[in-house]
Amino acid sequence: MKRTLAIGGTLTGLLAAGLVASPAQAGGYSVKETLAGTSQAAQQVAFFWSAQMLKQATPYNVETTVAAKHISTGGPSKSSKPGTVPAIGDEKKSSSKSKNVNLPKTTGKVFFLGADNQPHWCTATSLQSKYRNLVATAGHCVYDTESNKATLDKWVFVPGYYQGKTPWGIYVGKQAFTHYDYDVYEDGDRDYAFVTVYNGIQLAGDQEVDKKTYDAYTGDKQILSEEVSAAEFAAKYTEGGPYWKKALDPESVEVDPPADGHAKHDEYYTKGIDGIKLTAVEVDAKAYKAAPDGTTAMKNGEKCPNWCGHQSDAWTRISMIEYHKLKRDKNFLGDLKVARGKRYVEAYKKQYFLKRWIKTSTPEKYYKDHYYIRAVSNVGRLGDKVGGQGLAYNQKLGKNVYVFGYPSGSHPDGNHAYTGQTLKWSYGKTFAAKAPAIKAEELVAVKSSFTGEGSLGSAWLLNYKNNRRLGYLNGVTIAVADRDGNKRIDTSMSPYFDGETYGVYKQAANVWSGSIV
Repeated sequence: MKRTLAIGGTLTGLLAAGLVASPAQAGGYSVKETLAGTSQAAQQVAFFWSAQMLKQATPYNVETTVAAKHISTGGPSKSSKPGTVPAIGDEKKSSSKSKNVNLPKTTGKVFFLGADNQPHWCTATSLQSKYRNLVATAGHCVYDTESNKATLDKWVFVPGYYQGKTPWGIYVGKQAFTHYDYDVYEDGDRDYAFVTVYNGIQLAGDQEVDKKTYDAYTGDKQILSEEVSAAEFAAKYTEGGPYWKKALDPESVEVDPPADGHAKHDEYYTKGIDGIKLTAVEVDAKAYKAAPDGTTAMKNGEKCPNWCGHQSDAWTRISMIEYHKLKRDKNFLGDLKVARGKRYVEAYKKQYFLKRWIKTSTPEKYYKDHYYIRAVSNVGRLGDKVGGQGLAYNQKLGKNVYVFGYPSGSHPDGNHAYTGQTLKWSYGKTFAAKAPAIKAEELVAVKSSFTGEGSLGSAWLLNYKNNRRLGYLNGVTIAVADRDGNKRIDTSMSPYFDGETYGVYKQAANVWSGSIV
């Protein structure tokens, strides 16, 4: 799934003017897809992502790593004036000036199942919207381009994720909005997505409850059964309670027929007496013909009369479908024949059985059920919990941006610089580029050592205010590159956010999602 592409020429270009078309009408360029259409479906998705499952997820490996041949000068064309959408969050102003970069609460990981049905993750960020419920990431962290644009399964956003912890909750994706050109043509210049999410939930540990509470609970729950002794079962069993028993598969051994078999053969056959029961074993015609005729003594190995429960040595009419099926069955021991008339074709089978006495034993095991529910709390809307970055579009290039993400994986020289476990940042000026090898003619780039795995979807924040931890989203990482050929990643790339980007965002930003609990 991973594509390694070559990029040629030199990356240059600072464009002095605002770029691309004016803001589109809401929905004019967008395609909408459903991720989890009902609150019940969303709850099941949230329950899937246990702490253990989150830890098992690996970086999504569909990124494009570009090496120094196919990036060239160019990029976005000049167009109309820039625009912004303000951020939401802590509006308190602070006069303190920290020398450290305060990491945004808005950035986290999106988790999903890939086409390989394995758990993976990308980076994403919370974005300002009318209902404070919007997440922005790379388009291919929402749509599976390998399977004709199927949305990735069990999609959730976890802001501030760290080693299985969900400090501000889990937010299940409801609807995804992307640009028409990305959805239809896989246009890398439109490789971004905006996803509405349900109110967040926080999963508590499993809580053991009584059966009445368990039956009434409508959320995630499970029953774990503990094996107990026969004595405990007998002492504490009550009908409808947690104690129950299971009869194992009978273990059968062949025995000599009972001495009084002649007098009680009907009872032996129908219900067994003292654990001894008459049955039959199927044989082929040769073994059947060699066996003695059945007697009232009912010895093992004699021919089985019809009252044994099997019609032995008699032709039985069957369908032609069954006839052909048995004819192909190498384990079938009987005989087959077909009778043909002028107006009919009939099929028959004959099977052979010998008597067999068996002594049956039915061991039992005893269990006690334990009832567990998983407590869930509603943590509210995403934007209310962690804030939401603003959006900037049609911006001049050459401006400084912070890039926040969870890079992982190695550089081309094998150096493993990032683990993907903690949020990292880089800083640089944007410049124009195009990369035809990834179907992208109007990209922007920034100097960054982020490796591709895990950093896909990383937020590019313009005018980031360290005290408020807010700025304007002005790009999302869709690819990385080694421009100078020293086998170290040194560049991140993003689609240029223009008026059409704003159009897709605008439709997503006005869609309500609601709560799942």
